Amino acid sequence: MTTVTSPPLRARRPADNHDAEFSAWAEQVRHAARDQDAVILAHNYQDPAIQDVADHVGDSLALSRIAAGCDASTIVFAGVHFMAETAKILSPDKRVLIPDARAGCSLADCITADQLREWKAQYPGAVVVSYVNTTAAVKAETDICCTSSNALEVVRSIPDDTDVLFCPDQFLGAHVRRTLGRDNIHTWMGECHVHADISPTDLIDQVHANPDAELFVHPECGCTTSALWLAGQGELPPERTRILSTGGMLTAARATSSEKVLVATEVGMLHQLRRANPTADFEPVNPGAICPFMKMTTREKLLSCIQEGHDEVTVDPRIAAKARRAVERMIAIGNPGGGE
Repeated sequence: MTTVTSPPLRARRPADNHDAEFSAWAEQVRHAARDQDAVILAHNYQDPAIQDVADHVGDSLALSRIAAGCDASTIVFAGVHFMAETAKILSPDKRVLIPDARAGCSLADCITADQLREWKAQYPGAVVVSYVNTTAAVKAETDICCTSSNALEVVRSIPDDTDVLFCPDQFLGAHVRRTLGRDNIHTWMGECHVHADISPTDLIDQVHANPDAELFVHPECGCTTSALWLAGQGELPPERTRILSTGGMLTAARATSSEKVLVATEVGMLHQLRRANPTADFEPVNPGAICPFMKMTTREKLLSCIQEGHDEVTVDPRIAAKARRAVERMIAIGNPGGGE
């Protein structure tokens, strides 16, 4: 596998999946993948067993770029629907499968292509910057996509006197607006319900209980602005409070010398962080931060998806071509980094 990237406040550590049952299932999955000429991609928020059987684990954009560059004719994307769409956009000639096509995303569903067109009509001449966590149809109405790693660079590339429509994540948009000090960044009021529910109170309680811990906060979190404000007020340790994408968290995890790290993101990410640095104790800020859509991928669904060829993801070629341009403009600006 390649990585791309007790008390009530302790997360349940991933079980050791390498027992006889796991090994038998994993061998079936890998045998089926060989038969179907398939590469298995798993998002960081998937169940640990799904991550451990995958060929590559990471964020959606990094995985889609890996898929586009590999020789396999079939991509099996263990994630949510917009991620499989992105893989299809970047690999139009490959078959893309997802274990459960019903696995949606509360953030991607916050804005439709029709809503974006109406918003654009209110700001003629504005540049639309969409987070990669959007549907193909929304990407097709977008000028430039961004990730949480390069959102600042993408918006900096737009002239200061040009309005920017940033969607769909209000918290990432607020982070960009605050950091760049631009009043002409207009933010769509969308959110990931999992990250939005990680609260400032969660942060404060955990930091007070673990005063020597380092703090990793994902910019989709509802507590991001509060984390920076609290750090400035001395309520959180400013030198140990970091706003990071999932890829940034992995990089920081490998480098940290802290004994304990508190992590504000979906709890599936802890599996990769613990693999990256087994000597540190990674614990969630909110152990209830679990995405039900990500957990729709089960062992049984992954195996049957590969064996039976369901559920196939398609994107209208005209929409895919327009969406691809928005992603390619982002990549040309540089540093897509750790994606979400």
